[in-house]
Amino acid sequence: MRAFIPDYQLFTPINLAAALELLASEPTRWRPFAGGTDLMVQLEAGKLRDTNYVNIWNLPDLRTFEVTETHVSLGALTTFTEIQSYAILREEFPMLCQAASETGGLAIQNRGTLGGNIVNASPAADSPPALLAYDAELELISINGGRWVPYHGFHTGYKEMIIRSDEMLSRIRLPRPSKDLQQYYRKVGTRKAQAIAKISFAATAETDGRKIEKVRIALGSVAPIPLRCVGTEKFLAGQGLNRSLSAAARLELAREISPIDDIRSTKDYRLQVSLNLLEDFLNNIGAAEFA
Repeated sequence: MRAFIPDYQLFTPINLAAALELLASEPTRWRPFAGGTDLMVQLEAGKLRDTNYVNIWNLPDLRTFEVTETHVSLGALTTFTEIQSYAILREEFPMLCQAASETGGLAIQNRGTLGGNIVNASPAADSPPALLAYDAELELISINGGRWVPYHGFHTGYKEMIIRSDEMLSRIRLPRPSKDLQQYYRKVGTRKAQAIAKISFAATAETDGRKIEKVRIALGSVAPIPLRCVGTEKFLAGQGLNRSLSAAARLELAREISPIDDIRSTKDYRLQVSLNLLEDFLNNIGAAEFA
């Protein structure tokens, strides 16, 4: 069943201030509409429940790109194509660029936005695991000002977030990594292109050569939200790199995640592949080199 188009209203504000004023005036009625790559699918299927949208696609305030000595900041409307075009992102944040390159096809990458991928809140979205592993922060703005929040903790349940109905995601800020930061990203899907992830895995680590000093691990499609595996991180921090570490870490991750069966995969497959990717990540940072 297709949606009936006259039931929907799309308002295009003249600037960001006007958009925020509209959200504040009727905060439960209006929702931002950016690239629309997921919303249009829902519309075509007759499953788009909200009917009033604010078109933010042409707002330049949400298309910024800033680099400082400590951070890189991307506007919420940065597209996946644009992410791949920035040299500093390819050099310092390759996991995000890889996630962008594996998000849909070229048409989706040209239209889909990083902010939209976040607030659409799909647990199978491609960029959130990388953002969690990079310890990203989000700027949420309203007519009353802005606030920065850690991305870890932003999702509180399936399609639930801490963003208020009068707020809009404005920017995503990434702390610039050290040159020694090791990074690992894998997406497992039915095919190599234009596939929704069965599992996605992103991790970063700092080591002193024989010991893990800091580690962040994030997975997609294994929980109702993109998941930071803080229990496994705490277990690994301070551990020596040796052959027995992988087996112990697998047990820790198995206790932390509870995948489900759905149309794309089974819980047993998701669990096994997640554990295999963790082991491969540890092998990549040197765990298999030491007896």
